[in-house]
Amino acid sequence: MSLPGGWEWLIIILFILIFFGAKRLPEMAKGLGKGIREFRGALSGITDEIEKAGDQKPEQKSEEAKEEESKED
Repeated sequence: MSLPGGWEWLIIILFILIFFGAKRLPEMAKGLGKGIREFRGALSGITDEIEKAGDQKPEQKSEEAKEEESKED
């Protein structure tokens, strides 16, 4: 499977312009940008938590689990 070539991109862009209109394209791009930013933020947060959990000693993990259990009660 290959990526679209030059003419194919032009047809896709023209179709989008006709289908959505020029007024909605900036709104759609802004929403897409926000979504990508939120996804990257969530991804980096998860990555940080995984690295943080991997760096801790087993004793620290069990102590933190006990603290969390006491908070839930």
